[in-house]
Amino acid sequence: MAGGAAEGRLWRLCNLLMAAFFGLAAAVQVNDPDAGLWMVVYLVPAALTLLVGINPSVTDNGVWRSLCDLHSAGCVVGTFVLACSLFVYAQGNILHEEEGRSPLGGIRLTAAVVVALFPFVSWLYVYMNKEMRASWPTHCKTVI
Repeated sequence: MAGGAAEGRLWRLCNLLMAAFFGLAAAVQVNDPDAGLWMVVYLVPAALTLLVGINPSVTDNGVWRSLCDLHSAGCVVGTFVLACSLFVYAQGNILHEEEGRSPLGGIRLTAAVVVALFPFVSWLYVYMNKEMRASWPTHCKTVI
């Protein structure tokens, strides 16, 4: 049972760290033209993860779950709206948008793309590499 207690403490610590991350992300929005929106976007998950860090059983609460679902739905809609806005209003080059305004914008954008694509490229490499696939256990050879 000691392993379970250690895992529980680690889970709580991870949630507390994420709460701190989201809280700090909300705090640095002061210079953003739409800071209020982004503060809410970050403060909601900060509060939700803080609650899990304090009391992990809160995830069984219907209100907590509803807030998670509502926030997730809002983020999906917001992502779609931002993608449409970028598509419609972009000046032909993504670096003309907010992401590319600073001298390091291109580097940051490149880093973001690399981080976002890395899991997919890694999966594709492992899946396509016949030598790696040959060493897989039998139950893994039937994966997509």
